Amino acid sequence: MDNKIKYAIIALAVIIIAIIAASSMLGNSTDDDPTHIVITVPGHTGEPETGFNPLTGWGNGHLNFNPLVQSTLFGSDENGSFVNDLATNYTISEDRLTWTVNIRDDVKFTNNETLTAKDVAFTFNEAKVSDGELDLTNLEEAKAVNDTTVEFKLKKPQSTFIYDLRYVGIVPEKDYNNESYGANPIGSGPYKLKQWDKGQQAIFEYNDQYYGKEPYFKQITMVFPEEDNVLQMVKSGQIDVAEAPISAYNETVEGYKLVEFESPRAQGFSLPYLPDTGLKTDNGNPVGNNVTSDPAIRKALNIGINREAIVESVYKGFGKAEYTGVDSLPFANEQAKVTDNKPDEAKKILEEAGWKDTDGDGIREKDGVKASFEVYYPPNKEDRQSLATIISEQAKDLGIEVVLKSADWDTIYTKMYSQAVVMQQSSDNPYSAVYQQYLSKDKEGYLESDYRNPNAYNNSEVDAILEQGMQAGSLEDANQYWSKAAYTGSGGFGPNGDAPWLWAADNHFGYFVKDNVDMGTLSKLGQDYYCNILDWKRK
Repeated sequence: MDNKIKYAIIALAVIIIAIIAASSMLGNSTDDDPTHIVITVPGHTGEPETGFNPLTGWGNGHLNFNPLVQSTLFGSDENGSFVNDLATNYTISEDRLTWTVNIRDDVKFTNNETLTAKDVAFTFNEAKVSDGELDLTNLEEAKAVNDTTVEFKLKKPQSTFIYDLRYVGIVPEKDYNNESYGANPIGSGPYKLKQWDKGQQAIFEYNDQYYGKEPYFKQITMVFPEEDNVLQMVKSGQIDVAEAPISAYNETVEGYKLVEFESPRAQGFSLPYLPDTGLKTDNGNPVGNNVTSDPAIRKALNIGINREAIVESVYKGFGKAEYTGVDSLPFANEQAKVTDNKPDEAKKILEEAGWKDTDGDGIREKDGVKASFEVYYPPNKEDRQSLATIISEQAKDLGIEVVLKSADWDTIYTKMYSQAVVMQQSSDNPYSAVYQQYLSKDKEGYLESDYRNPNAYNNSEVDAILEQGMQAGSLEDANQYWSKAAYTGSGGFGPNGDAPWLWAADNHFGYFVKDNVDMGTLSKLGQDYYCNILDWKRK
């Protein structure tokens, strides 16, 4: 058989198998109800392992999407600004240690029980001690004052606390069981969980007791596809909105448009900040790196790489250059940035710092140490692998060797204090995006379980500024401190300061959206793309 014919037959078979697999995932029945919609799970989070339980991560953490089944105290509008959901208003005490939130009195759970302040207090007290992603360590206690008023006592002022009050879905105290709730959630949100086919999909149906706006879509089927299968699922026509893998950003599919959602998702390298002095983590893994701890290496990389080329090559133009990790947030600092794509200037920095190629192998040396370090990334993430590869190629031109290492996250966490890692920053909350990311750790703080400040950045001047930000009287007042921490005039977490990171690109999200789906005003938090799903309709 002619090879061309043989390969064509094989390709056709692969497509047919993919379509059959997609059909199997979504069920073989043809659902022509226009008020039913099929979407993918948001922001590459994947299927929730512990089910639809906000106390173990559903709807919050480093992504903050609408939990659908549960109500929240506050929500976000399309600009990311706070709006009331269960809450009717809130006040903060003069010492900023007590937040008092008043809630609606007309809300019922799907078991027909009335939602009260006791349920809110229970939810937050449980969330604090549950194995979730939300950090509530600063919460002393939540307490119901009466049926519609709850007080949150903090250990110390936290100007960002309202971010924690946004998106923690409220569960019923009376009927909550940590072991079983995730598979059988009771909530007061716009939808109820109708069916969960683990490994494939979850189906939510409209909660007709919902107190808020009645949505157009009465049923949502959320599928959990592997990244490699998404495009074929879209081509099969059985999915309405799907997060596109980067490899599909140049694809066109009849009946769909590829929509770009802005996002604060920054991707780059964490560069170990401390030298290797023999310090170990709690599990005995090394802390520090004698190459990346040299500010000349970090500065040269930040100035020498070409971020615009990275955006075009890795993200197919779906993004923009990123310098500080928070460039697109309200507390960005232009002074913290540098001008990049200046390889000659980068080489001059390295030469003046004593990094020279003395043996002619293309890699610089200093005091017998080669300008070489490893960068780790997970094998199943195409964007991170591509980013590591292109930065490695650009660094080679500067005389710096970046050795690519693909590994699972358990391995990566053992390496993050001593080698570079391709990380990302997706949160708009300055507590996680700045405070936790750049606050110095003490010797007991080097934990494999704590991926905040993974490169052990350490600057007492920045620490003091971050604490001022936490104690600020308002979010607006706090923003000036988060901004100042990026560039203090000499140091700071930005590349014009101490340059502990090599942030490279702000990767926007791409979604295949069926032509007949109207998603309303697109959110600027692209990873939380269905925040406004109550406004969606079919044209």
